[in-house]
Amino acid sequence: MAASSQSVTTGRGKRLWLILLGLIVVLAGLYTGGWYYATGFVRANILKALGQQNSAGVAGKCENMAFNGFPFSIGLTCDTVTVDNQTRGVSANFDTLSASAPVFQPNHVSWSLKSPAELRTTAGLTVSAEWADLQSNLVAKGRGVGQTQTVIDGLKAAITSSVTGQSVDVTAAHTEMHASQNGSDLDFAIGVENANAVIKDFPQPLPTASTSASVTLTGKAGLLDGSDREGLRGTAGVLHQAVIDIGDGRIMTLSGPFSFDGDGFLSGQFKLEINQIGPWGDSLTTTLPAAKNIIKTATKMLKALANGGDKVSVALTADRGRLSLSGFIPLGKIPPI
Repeated sequence: MAASSQSVTTGRGKRLWLILLGLIVVLAGLYTGGWYYATGFVRANILKALGQQNSAGVAGKCENMAFNGFPFSIGLTCDTVTVDNQTRGVSANFDTLSASAPVFQPNHVSWSLKSPAELRTTAGLTVSAEWADLQSNLVAKGRGVGQTQTVIDGLKAAITSSVTGQSVDVTAAHTEMHASQNGSDLDFAIGVENANAVIKDFPQPLPTASTSASVTLTGKAGLLDGSDREGLRGTAGVLHQAVIDIGDGRIMTLSGPFSFDGDGFLSGQFKLEINQIGPWGDSLTTTLPAAKNIIKTATKMLKALANGGDKVSVALTADRGRLSLSGFIPLGKIPPI
């Protein structure tokens, strides 16, 4: 009886181990399938972050795609990435892409791009860029991107127009961009440190500047996830603050509500604050000697508004692209978007 009982126990133990082994194999298979499904999710959201929107006529391609990180993370690499917007006539090429996300949170993606990169438009504009480091994080929401943050160090860019022959070379030590959906609105912020711009045929390079801006676009959350195909025309928003700092206390700040009409012209009521009016005038005169008389006149007017001081706060009005200071000093017209 003892031998018979031991045989039954051994048989049950073997069956239990076989069942357990079978469950492990099934779970491993499901996990592996889920991992490969998640890789597709990561790939789709990375391409969306770079601009792909299939339903809007924008196609993205990842050359020599490879996956890694199994089993605890999801990694993706592409030798090159191309994005082609046939609707707007824009194409872009990027170098090596690397991306990763936790298996249990595949909608939180970290990714990086190596330079160089190039963007071309059918309007004859070409932007070539390189950088020391580009890192980005995104949070996917639904079928698109709900939040993104990008940091670029050591940016160098050349902007050229084949139509006008004009070119601009731009460098920036550090750049940060943040975009997020806020209900139906879109919040966007950018900061640039130690930026320089050299414009072709300008007598002097522009002063080294650090800039930042924060803006909310009403009802434009879809610009981030790709569901909005209307662009910025017909859009209203609020410029919370835009700051230009060229050092030595020379700071200019702009804020206020604005809108673009159906033709792309800007209208808005802004508050403009200028610190160090005189030194600002000197810097602009050095950069634009041909406009010396206009700058001198504007500086005198601003000092008069500041009661002889060197700090002033004035109204800047945009009326379908026509700019004026304090409602009576014309500043020119800016083109539509």
